[in-house]
Amino acid sequence: MSLRQRLPTPSQPHPDSSEEPYNIIPIHNLLADHPSLRYPEVRAAAAALRAVGDLRRPPFTPWHDHMDLLDWLGAFFGFQHDNVRNQREHLVLHLSNSQMRLTPPPENIDSLDPTVLRRFSRKLLKNYTSWCSYLGRKSNVWVSDTTTRRRDSDPRRELLYVSLYLLIWGESANLRFVPECICYIFHHMAMELNKILEDYIDENTGRPALPSISGENAFLNRVVKPIYETIRSEVENSKNGTAPHSAWRNYDDINEYFWTRRCFHKLKWPIDVGSNFFVTTSKGKHVGKTGFVEQRSFWNLLRSFDKLWIMLILFLQAAIVVAWEEKEYPWQALENRDVQVQVLTVFFTWSGLRFLQSVLDALMQYRLVSRETPWLGMRMVLKSVVSVGWIIIFGIFYGRIWTQKNNDRRWSPEANKRVINFLEVASVFILPEILALAFFILPWIRNFIENSNWRIFYFLSWWFQIRTFVGRGLREGLVDNIKYTLLWVVILITKFCFTYFLQIKPLIVPTKTLLDLKDVKYEWHTFFHSSNRLAVGLLWLPMVLIYLMDLQIWYAIYSSFVGAAGGMFGHLGEIRNMQQLRLRFQFFASAIQFNLMPEEQLLNTRGTLKGKLKDAIHRLKLRYGLGRPFKKLQSNQVEANKFALIWNEIITIFREEDVISDQEVELLELPQNTWNVRVIRWPCLLLCNELLLALSQAKELVDAPDKWIWYKICKNEYRRCAIIEAYDSIRHLLLAIVRYNTEEHSIVTVLFQEIDQSIQTEKFTQTFKMAALPQIHAKLITLLEILIKPNKDINKLVNILQALYEVVIRDFYNENRGIDQLREDGLASRRPVSSGDLLFENALELPEDDDETFYRQARRLHTILTSRDSMHNFPTNLEARRRIAFFSNSLFMNMPHAPQVEKMMAFSVLTPYYNEEVLYSKEQLRTENEDGISILYYLQTIYADDWNNFLERMRREGMVNNDEIWTNKLRDLRLWASYRGQTLSRTVRGMMYYYRALKMLAFLDSASEMDIREGSRELASMRRSGSMGSLNSDKSPSTRSLTRGDSSVSLLFRGHEYGTALMKYNYVVACQIYGAQKVKKDPHAEEILYLMKNNEALRVAYVDEVSSGRDEKEYFSVLVKYDQRLQKEVEIYRIKLPGPLKLGEGKPENQNHALIFTRGDAVQTIDMNQDNYFEEALKMRNLLEEYRHYYGIRKPTILGVREHVFTGSVSSLAWFMSAQETSFVTLGQRVLANPLKIRMHYGHPDVFDRFWFLTRGGISKASRVINISEDIFAGFNCTLRGGNVTHHEYIQVGKGRDVGLNQISMFEAKVSSGNGEQVLSRDVYRLGHRLDFFRMLSFFYTTVGFFFNTQLVILTVYAFLWGRLYLALSGVEASAMADNNNNKALGTILNQQLIIQLGIFTALPMIVENYLEHGFLGAIWDFITMQLQLSSVFYTFSMGTRAHYFGRTILHGGAKYRATGRGFVVQHKSFAENYRLYARSHFVKAIELGLILIVYASYSPVATCTFVYISLMISSWFLVLSWIITPFGFNPSGFDWLKTVYDFDDFMNWIWYRGGVFAKAEQSWEQWWYEEQDHLRTTGLWGNILEIILDLRFFFFQYGIVYQLDIAAGSKSIAVYLLSWIYVVMAAGIYVTLAYARDKYSAKEHIYYRMVQFLLIIFAIVVIVALLEFTNFTFMDLFTTLLAFIPTGWGFILIAQVLRPFLQKTMIWEVVVSVAQMYDIMFGVIVMAPVALLSWMPGFQSMQTRILFNEAFSRGLQIFQIVTGKKSKADL
Repeated sequence: MSLRQRLPTPSQPHPDSSEEPYNIIPIHNLLADHPSLRYPEVRAAAAALRAVGDLRRPPFTPWHDHMDLLDWLGAFFGFQHDNVRNQREHLVLHLSNSQMRLTPPPENIDSLDPTVLRRFSRKLLKNYTSWCSYLGRKSNVWVSDTTTRRRDSDPRRELLYVSLYLLIWGESANLRFVPECICYIFHHMAMELNKILEDYIDENTGRPALPSISGENAFLNRVVKPIYETIRSEVENSKNGTAPHSAWRNYDDINEYFWTRRCFHKLKWPIDVGSNFFVTTSKGKHVGKTGFVEQRSFWNLLRSFDKLWIMLILFLQAAIVVAWEEKEYPWQALENRDVQVQVLTVFFTWSGLRFLQSVLDALMQYRLVSRETPWLGMRMVLKSVVSVGWIIIFGIFYGRIWTQKNNDRRWSPEANKRVINFLEVASVFILPEILALAFFILPWIRNFIENSNWRIFYFLSWWFQIRTFVGRGLREGLVDNIKYTLLWVVILITKFCFTYFLQIKPLIVPTKTLLDLKDVKYEWHTFFHSSNRLAVGLLWLPMVLIYLMDLQIWYAIYSSFVGAAGGMFGHLGEIRNMQQLRLRFQFFASAIQFNLMPEEQLLNTRGTLKGKLKDAIHRLKLRYGLGRPFKKLQSNQVEANKFALIWNEIITIFREEDVISDQEVELLELPQNTWNVRVIRWPCLLLCNELLLALSQAKELVDAPDKWIWYKICKNEYRRCAIIEAYDSIRHLLLAIVRYNTEEHSIVTVLFQEIDQSIQTEKFTQTFKMAALPQIHAKLITLLEILIKPNKDINKLVNILQALYEVVIRDFYNENRGIDQLREDGLASRRPVSSGDLLFENALELPEDDDETFYRQARRLHTILTSRDSMHNFPTNLEARRRIAFFSNSLFMNMPHAPQVEKMMAFSVLTPYYNEEVLYSKEQLRTENEDGISILYYLQTIYADDWNNFLERMRREGMVNNDEIWTNKLRDLRLWASYRGQTLSRTVRGMMYYYRALKMLAFLDSASEMDIREGSRELASMRRSGSMGSLNSDKSPSTRSLTRGDSSVSLLFRGHEYGTALMKYNYVVACQIYGAQKVKKDPHAEEILYLMKNNEALRVAYVDEVSSGRDEKEYFSVLVKYDQRLQKEVEIYRIKLPGPLKLGEGKPENQNHALIFTRGDAVQTIDMNQDNYFEEALKMRNLLEEYRHYYGIRKPTILGVREHVFTGSVSSLAWFMSAQETSFVTLGQRVLANPLKIRMHYGHPDVFDRFWFLTRGGISKASRVINISEDIFAGFNCTLRGGNVTHHEYIQVGKGRDVGLNQISMFEAKVSSGNGEQVLSRDVYRLGHRLDFFRMLSFFYTTVGFFFNTQLVILTVYAFLWGRLYLALSGVEASAMADNNNNKALGTILNQQLIIQLGIFTALPMIVENYLEHGFLGAIWDFITMQLQLSSVFYTFSMGTRAHYFGRTILHGGAKYRATGRGFVVQHKSFAENYRLYARSHFVKAIELGLILIVYASYSPVATCTFVYISLMISSWFLVLSWIITPFGFNPSGFDWLKTVYDFDDFMNWIWYRGGVFAKAEQSWEQWWYEEQDHLRTTGLWGNILEIILDLRFFFFQYGIVYQLDIAAGSKSIAVYLLSWIYVVMAAGIYVTLAYARDKYSAKEHIYYRMVQFLLIIFAIVVIVALLEFTNFTFMDLFTTLLAFIPTGWGFILIAQVLRPFLQKTMIWEVVVSVAQMYDIMFGVIVMAPVALLSWMPGFQSMQTRILFNEAFSRGLQIFQIVTGKKSKADL
């Protein structure tokens, strides 16, 4: 160790650079006294960079001796000074870390090992070399690959290439999203570098060659800026994301331009700014879309996943053909040759679908065809022609079969021959599929063909797929293939059996019945008298929709069980509670040693088969306690001490976080062995009750021999330890309190010697009476109680010791000894009895009150002696229990061995931050909402345990009364509250645990036995004396580290842990607007500075805007840190940007700008709403070792990490959300990673292979709108580029979720819109085509397919109800029932599927994961509780949200980032707010479905039977009620009568408020109404046409109902319908007249307005009387007509909205707006009616509160007070 960390020789530092601020290592001053510089590897890397040697010096820049290779490159190519500094540190850190990891270590540790550089350059330039290979260009990296020549070659060259790439990347700003553009730039600059290195002579000047760009900031201005400006003007063409995607080039289009050779011809080098690449207007030689055109259409789903739809459609067709025969089993029908031949019609459908696919390709991608890409157009035309050819060929051959058969009137040999001819033709048609199957079985062949760039393969595959740089060689290994294929085969078999027997077969009979119906008595005018085909179609439509989506349900069912099996084999949930932990705790130390402590392994054993086998056996022993591993622990004190240090640090941090109390700390910690106890001192928690049980055992076995009693006791390890510890502690205690050299001291000594003697000779039971033990036990308890009191009564102590002595001497010994005998044996005082002195009276000497160790041990002994509770529900805090259980369980799971901290991979954490909360202010904590609730009061109530622990900690730290919390302890209070919200300070605290854990692990790695013992003592001595004597936390958490003490070890080692940890970890928070916040004196800026001050590994990156002249601004990427020596914030790097940072989506741009400041091999992306735990941070070095292991045929590039949703306890909604989320982030992703091999990247805490991603476009995509779900595109990109995503469940990160219904709905809307955009994206299209069939299925059903199928569920309900309405109003239903009474077939056929969709869809994975982690009973109980709290209602509601936003985004666009807010939700949301949010997505749709159900109930003959109606419609009514009631049922005080009244007033005010130009949607109905139509402004022509077609459905009500009116008198003439329009015209006329009169007369000549109203009322009455008198009109018709004409009006309004551009300038528009206003009032009243009724009824409000906050109630919280604001004045 000392060798590797020798001190640099003191010398005079460089005068200019020594004060320069640095980030992690002061590389500019290698002689500085910095702990990292003690590593020879750091100095070796820096020295390698300094070896400029004889390289030609840059001509126009002064050269200094301290300059290195990066300065050399910077001077030649015009890179910025700070970019050079940043990449210098980046490179030195990476190379030195890589060299530290080398095994075996290099011979010369003072120079950079060539293999380190070689591996790094291979990895960094891998994407560049494959790009060169793809384009058929020779790589410009001139480094020999052969080993011998490599040894002789100059290492500087390789270092220069790597440095050049990093410098280009570090200054490319937004170009980092276009990785192949960076390859293009590197390609040319590397060539220029080669010319300099090879001393080329410039032909034009005759001088040595110089780069074509050089000078100050030349690279930025001449290379980056032109391309950046092109991207920027393309983004401006997008009109803030509202223009169609096909009208402008996004990041992907710019990047894919560099996938073709034309970039070399057109762009040239130096870059030709006149190239058509830079033209951004549509006129002229404009380069359009490249690679793919994103068109808004549902057809994208068919295009991207064509193989899936072909399979489903062909099976459906074949199944119907076979089922039509009405045989019991399909194979019986297939014995018939007619049926066999009919089944062959699937080839027509198949060829038709191929034709459709080719037409769609041509229609959607025609913009790709240009003069430069004519072959694309040729391919599109040829595809369509060939598919039409196949349709014709199949038609001819199929016709020949039937012609021959009809001629022969039987299946003659000739007819059979023609069938064989047809099959021969078909076999040619399916040849490509057979080929694909062969490649699927032999995946490596396919990978080889796709990855090789041979022209022959390119020509062969040209017909099947366009050649792209990504998406090649995506096949997995054979074993993985078999696993996911088996799963999907089982799912498909189940689905097809279910479909055939339970969906298609039952429909055949009613279909035939309907088709055979003669003389149907239609209830309306019919235009076609041919047959009932429309009725049959409507009967089949819901079945077909369910058929298309039910694969999702079967996937959910099977994946649940596969996931559960995976979890069981992964040993998840084996330790679920403290009881199970007790059983395993004795192996726990060994598990920590095995997993978390690095082994001293021989170099050759790791990774070998023998090593793996040994590991597996060791794990088995640990897991099941074989070989009693804890025995080893007792003999190995170092291991025990290490375990104690780790465990106690975890408990200390629990206490710092206030999740446990001081008393719980004492019960949980492992105390230092101070009283010469011979056994491991387990936590008190484990020893509770054991001593009492041992006593009762001893009483029962009075006559048993010693051996037998001891054997019985030793069966329980904890009991044995409790007895030995209690015995040793009592001995030590008595000897400690009795003064040395007194008679009493020798008596006690002798007594214990006799007991020891009897135990050794196994004569204990013969010497002593076991019956006396309870008396001794009672006396000892009394003694300890007196001892641990603050005020000790010596007389009582003397008395109790005297009594104890009497009991021992008289009752404990078997033989009675006289006083003389006792004196002789040394067991009695030799003083004469007459002296009157009591024994022990003058012999006691108690330790000082500040002897914390003594009294702490005394309290522990007291606990062991007295506790009767087995403490299963301990600690009381559920979060502490969960964390301990998860951590302990994870140590028995499979994980890689931990390397030493020095040898671990370095990593960074990156968190993007914009303007969210950092730290709650005093005002925020105290301010009360409308219900009288402050954030602090809410937190105190929800986290009651934590609050009490916090107050206890504050009192221990000097707080006298509770009022001080707002003064002296205000900062602590603000932190306490912020750590329970979703704030930046919580995230930073969590992420800084990595740093703290690494420092501790670095200490343990290198510490000797002596150090560890000293460290343990230091930790123990840091405990302060106090009532409970827990840990001192005066120091801030970041500075309290476990370092070797000042006194014990010299200054040499003082900072070693700190240096190691800094080299291995840094944390960058990308606070995009921190600069602006500082200028505005925003409190957020001060709080961020406070975080930097208290966390030394924290860095903040931000974008600084600097005015550089009139209206001009310059932009800089800046990195800052807090300098502890200067006590201020210092700027480390300032790198100029080509322009504003945000061109695309904000969050990925923010991540991308800060990515250059991260370090290490890996980067973990963490969001602002996440948290981390110290005990999990300990496992990070194990996780990073996963990068070394193969998963399938590839090593991982993204390590998926499990999340724990910590917001589940806030309310029932938060619980539902966290349950759903938990099942997705655990079970869902476990199945996706293995066996399906299709896990992507869903949000953060995944760990990215940093260098792999930085060369391939970064850790997210940023194109405007299309990449709104930026995270998942990192996963798509990773998979397409041949990466591998794994999932690991032995480590977890905390995550917050939205907790209020409105927040949740906005989140669902954001995710659904994001999925809608994904459907249009090139990534999804390529994955759908490039993955094999079964992985494509997995991909579809776990990403966009899930949302599409949710929409199909809703469409099924629509199709079912509209179909039923048609059957009822047309009269077909009545005719069918009269004819055949086929009630069963028509009545209940679809109910089963509609019930399936509601339950299984979301519940099953959740139940299964719950069962796995919390046990069977716990899972069932949770499920029942959820149902009682109306979780089904909530899930049905969120299904509506998903379907609405997904469908709307695909059709019309309008996806946008929705800031959901991460606050606490306890306040009541007004009715108007709920109406604004849910009117279009839920309320209007629910009212439409409700109207259908009412009309159906009125006119259907089936509905006359109440039971049939209920069984048929119950799920539909459930959907309608869920969609209407949910926003109010889950709204605090949703059914409070007074609030309902106020809400309605507020709603009406909002409706009528006119507002001005600047009115917001929250204030004015009209503004909101216009905003709700925004999506129609961005949509294209097809979107508008489809919208109008869908809106036409509302006119059907009128057509169907007018014929049912009495006034129609049974007429079926078309005239009835046409005459009904008179009513519509009249209604419109009356409305317009009233509106005109109101505008003209209501203000000034009010009497005229009244007169007009009066005349209209008279006119209406006259009309009604006339109708009653002269026609068959009845009063009932009045109400019925409302059902008919209100939907008509709504249909007109919806169509008018689509035609708004044409109507807005006309008078009609005003009428439309005012009628729409009336409709919204009507909808509002309809929605409000049930809410008002429930509010008026007694008891509903309290029941609703119970449902909403039940979880909190069960933990004894006062939520009712929270909601109603009745808090007591005594509370804070």
